[in-house]
Amino acid sequence: MDLLSNSTHERFIKQAIRLAEMGGGLEEIPVGAVVVKENNVIGRGYNQRESLKDPTAHAEMIAITAAANTIGDWRLTDCTLYVTKEPCPMCAGAIINSRLKMVIFGTYDEEKGCCGSLYQLCGDPRFGNNISVRGGIFEDKCKELLKAFFKTKRKE
Repeated sequence: MDLLSNSTHERFIKQAIRLAEMGGGLEEIPVGAVVVKENNVIGRGYNQRESLKDPTAHAEMIAITAAANTIGDWRLTDCTLYVTKEPCPMCAGAIINSRLKMVIFGTYDEEKGCCGSLYQLCGDPRFGNNISVRGGIFEDKCKELLKAFFKTKRKE
């Protein structure tokens, strides 16, 4: 059961939205993520695939790596990931492997989402995890960031 309040989720999703906006301003797909432990942000990230020329440089991957470095452990068992878009298969795998306890995301991704839309990797008991997943927090704002970004790209 999710013991955190909606206002807590909204506060951290807003931080992820600000990171997504930063990434979008740098011509990256606007997705932002934060990892939270005991109500403190311990990892932040936004997409950096273009700038780093790295297909794995998704916001979630960067935030998870930063969080692990912050606490000095790859096991993020008492942490929650907040991300503006539903994680893809790669990021869902990293979420499972890092043992995050919860994922809260903004907009659903019907094409590549693996936390409920296309697949439910994070909640699949066959992986031996108990990751709580909740989507749709500030969904409209998160979806609009992506739509606006791709609208400008398609005009070029």
